[in-house]
Amino acid sequence: MRYGSAMDRILLTHLPVVVTVARTRSFVRAAAELSLSASAVSHAIRVVEERLGVPLFARTTRSVALTEAGATFLEGARRAVEALEGAAESVRTAQSEVSGLLRINAPRLALHIGFTPILAEMTRRHPKLTIEVITDDALTDVIAEGFDMGVRLGNMIDQDLVAVRLTPPMRAIMVAASAYLARFGVPRSIGELERHNCIGFRLLGSGAVYQWDVQEAGKELQIEVSGTVRVSDPVYACELAVTGLGIAYVMEPLVRSYLLNGQLTEVLPEAAVWEPGLFLYFPKAASRAAKIRAFLDVVHEANAG
Repeated sequence: MRYGSAMDRILLTHLPVVVTVARTRSFVRAAAELSLSASAVSHAIRVVEERLGVPLFARTTRSVALTEAGATFLEGARRAVEALEGAAESVRTAQSEVSGLLRINAPRLALHIGFTPILAEMTRRHPKLTIEVITDDALTDVIAEGFDMGVRLGNMIDQDLVAVRLTPPMRAIMVAASAYLARFGVPRSIGELERHNCIGFRLLGSGAVYQWDVQEAGKELQIEVSGTVRVSDPVYACELAVTGLGIAYVMEPLVRSYLLNGQLTEVLPEAAVWEPGLFLYFPKAASRAAKIRAFLDVVHEANAG
């Protein structure tokens, strides 16, 4: 068929009516099965016959039978309808079965604060699904790059996308090793940070050097810091801080174990600010996909627990 022509579009529209009339051998029964009026069924058959230039059915007051031309047309029409129904069923099955590939774009921070148990549970529940996680701190346009969903801090997500909470809100804090603080002293105010070796952070997306968000006397400030090392990976900033190199600015969940075992100490805790936490985000239409719904179910259960 040449689907671009007007004639073919009309034939395609009325194919189910032709097939149903041929199977039921009745305009009335076909109308009831298709939830149409008998006159609508008659009109559809008449349109097809006029387009083809031949009668498809021999009609009497008591019976409806295929003509020779009708039988020939029906053979091809039935195959077309079955193929269309098969294609529709394949799509419905794909939408209900959790399988295929789920591509997620996430900052490295997300991988270290709760992502692993979610992936493990998804794998256990849905062995036919492959999950591909691409670590990316550059704020890539996940839709343009073909990802199913992304992970970002809540204040970095476009308003026209669906956002689902992945983690609770978290504190952005400054930390340093005891060895560093013993050697260079503990800063007692934000102003004293100027005298310290602060581990800087380069934003991959914009290329800018990140200004630390802190609060002083109830007001939030953005401050520039300096030091001998600048990185683009918050996990590596933590590792450098543990070695005693300097003061790092990180999300508290990322260094919680270091704080508990004494490898790191929080600096100026009163200056810490709260961030909204990490969120999954994706286009609204994507939420209909089975793999997205399944992933969100696991996330909701993890948050509820």
